[in-house]
Amino acid sequence: MTKYQAMPLAISEIAGTERKAASRHFSFSSAFSASSAVLTRSVSSAPLVVLRVAFGLLMAASMVRFMARGWVTELYVLPQFHFTFWGFDWIRPLPPSGMWLVFSLLALLGLTIAAGLATRPSLIAFFLLFTYVELLDKAYYLNHYYFVSLLTFLLIFLPVQGEWSVDGRLGWCPSQPQVPAWILWLVRAQLGLVYFFAGVAKLNPDWLLAAQPLTIWLHARTSTPLLGPLFDTTWMPYLFSWAGMLFDLTVPFWLSWRKSRGVAYLAVMVFHGLTGLLFNIGMFPWIMMACTLVFFDWKFLAKARPSGQTAALPRWVVGFLGLFLVVQLLLPLRHWLYPGNVNWTEEGFRFAWRVMLVEKTGQVTFTVRDPASGAQWHVLPSQYLTPQQDKQMAFQPDMIIQFAHFLAAQVPQPVEVRAEVYVSWNGRPSRLLLNPEQNLIAAAPDWRPKSFILPP
Repeated sequence: MTKYQAMPLAISEIAGTERKAASRHFSFSSAFSASSAVLTRSVSSAPLVVLRVAFGLLMAASMVRFMARGWVTELYVLPQFHFTFWGFDWIRPLPPSGMWLVFSLLALLGLTIAAGLATRPSLIAFFLLFTYVELLDKAYYLNHYYFVSLLTFLLIFLPVQGEWSVDGRLGWCPSQPQVPAWILWLVRAQLGLVYFFAGVAKLNPDWLLAAQPLTIWLHARTSTPLLGPLFDTTWMPYLFSWAGMLFDLTVPFWLSWRKSRGVAYLAVMVFHGLTGLLFNIGMFPWIMMACTLVFFDWKFLAKARPSGQTAALPRWVVGFLGLFLVVQLLLPLRHWLYPGNVNWTEEGFRFAWRVMLVEKTGQVTFTVRDPASGAQWHVLPSQYLTPQQDKQMAFQPDMIIQFAHFLAAQVPQPVEVRAEVYVSWNGRPSRLLLNPEQNLIAAAPDWRPKSFILPP
């Protein structure tokens, strides 16, 4: 074959390559267009209605429960000192009557949210009051408190008030029987991230290879009816550990697929029902069972709904919600910016959906020293803290530093404060957490890495 005869073949090959590239480009464009069409199509707003009602009623019940158990006084009135979050040192508890008023208003707002009465103002007020309470003391931090704040904040911007609401009946809000599908998927994504990151956090040797801390927890619950004897076996904690990891990693996807949704929700009920029965984790199981109802279509609620225009949100709201989702994707990963094992150092542990990962106990003795006179004395935290505060502070470095600054403020002259901190982690023997020679007054209880945290 001559050079000139080969040229048509070469041209043909080039053309074929270009066609393949164009085909791939077409496939990507088609996939993007298909995804956009799915996310922008009109769907029933019924799932948002169900979420609003279930969430509001559950929040009202939670606040009543909180007050009935005397926790308002125990947690926010009696303590002499509160562990504030970095950047929110200015937030302080109100007088006793003020704190009781806050929780009473939260209970009332839960009911108005459920009823759809002044829905957006109710959501704004609930978010501000609930987040205020959450920021008062990090010793009481719980993942579901953080989730409640996030979900309430998200709902402020979404069209949840037009249907099955007092606002709609009174004509205060136009009927909104349809919403763009991406609004539903935004809420579902927020829920899915809670599960998914909880599953990712369980991909560690303690959880998968040592079945810790579930071995400790289950062995302490052998008196549980029916299941109790099984908790004393070797294999049951491993079964629970692996099943919990797989559940968290995959359940958002099973809930998102219509064919598996019913079975997936049954798994949600069994999983959270068991964790609620076996472990003292408050309202978290009920909150997750209620909120995952948003994955269902609830078509029977939408049958009688009149046709209407799809709710359109301003562009700045859409952009802001997109940024919100990006932050939620990145924030749980920030612990990679810190040295050491996050389950030991606690740096980047909060706000990351690291749910039920560790069993820790700590013991702290503070030594206050006056460098001018050389005098020194020991301080036990229980002299100033409630049992819950003392327990949580004993293994969290930023809280230990914060309390050291509090102790220094009790003395009129400048002093040094050191701490001898022994921590046991997932059944390991107690070890020093911090360098006992570190003057904690020279450190700040902020987000920066603490070089004086010792390795486990």
